[in-house]
Amino acid sequence: MTNKIILDTDPGIDDAMAILFAEGHPAIELKGITTVYGNATIENGTNNALFLKQKYGFSADIAKGADRPIVRDPVGPTVVVHGETGFGDVHAPTDLTVTADPRPAYQYIIDSVKAEPGEITLVAVGPLTNLALALDAAPEIAGLVKEVVIMGGAFGENNHRGNVTPYAEANIHDDPHAADKVFTAAWPVVIIGLDVTEESFFSKDYLDQLRDDAGEVGQFIWDISRYYLKFYSEKVGLEGCHVHDPSAIAYVIDPTLFTLREGPVRVVTDGPAEGLTIQKFDGRRHQHDDWASNTAQRVGVKVRDEALLKLYRETIIEYGNR
Repeated sequence: MTNKIILDTDPGIDDAMAILFAEGHPAIELKGITTVYGNATIENGTNNALFLKQKYGFSADIAKGADRPIVRDPVGPTVVVHGETGFGDVHAPTDLTVTADPRPAYQYIIDSVKAEPGEITLVAVGPLTNLALALDAAPEIAGLVKEVVIMGGAFGENNHRGNVTPYAEANIHDDPHAADKVFTAAWPVVIIGLDVTEESFFSKDYLDQLRDDAGEVGQFIWDISRYYLKFYSEKVGLEGCHVHDPSAIAYVIDPTLFTLREGPVRVVTDGPAEGLTIQKFDGRRHQHDDWASNTAQRVGVKVRDEALLKLYRETIIEYGNR
């Protein structure tokens, strides 16, 4: 079965890895790419998405999205991890012949979901501002999407908590108000957070082998990953990188790769724990319980990491050698 997706992304090095994964796998029809600020400015991120569309001949639409959070002050692009323009030392040209859809990303999402009710999966691997804006403008879309798959958050499973604060993951910390709106909406959400993405690892050797075996696509992934791996080596002490955004695509392709836990999810929106994601999963009743009426969402707590790495490698090699 083919899964029709709109990929909401802040391209980003691991975002590019995820975009190529989605474009390359036959189980996914990449209908659209909506951009959001985060790893890069909205201008650079949108240009990066358009560059990939032109370079690899994507049929997917590109729609430019939000440039700031809905409430909090912007954190700014993650230059230390993704470089000045988002793709590390690779800088996408700006004189491209492809152009973005004229609609803002949130409207593109609304229109697409309404045009194909029950068929579109929204996969979001950046701050969740576009999805929150879409819900504000057309709350009825919550009943029209097939599923919402999020790369974001950290729930303390497998000893993984935050990556930008002690308890907050970057995408959620960038716009906690948007995340809380998305997680408490009446649509089915799967959250693939640090609990599982930090259990999978693209080693230096893995990426070297991908460069050698996957043609120009493998070479491009290797090229953009140099800056990323330098950050991981110098700041995290690892010779490789975690599999963040591609893990959300892997879930869409093969949900059996992940073990999920069900229960309502909330996000702390201010104070020292801003961006903390919390799930009530024990079914216990409390005298004071603001969670009881919220939709039960599913959170990834385990991953079959070797199978995920095999799936990614095989997909990129096949795609790169078409």
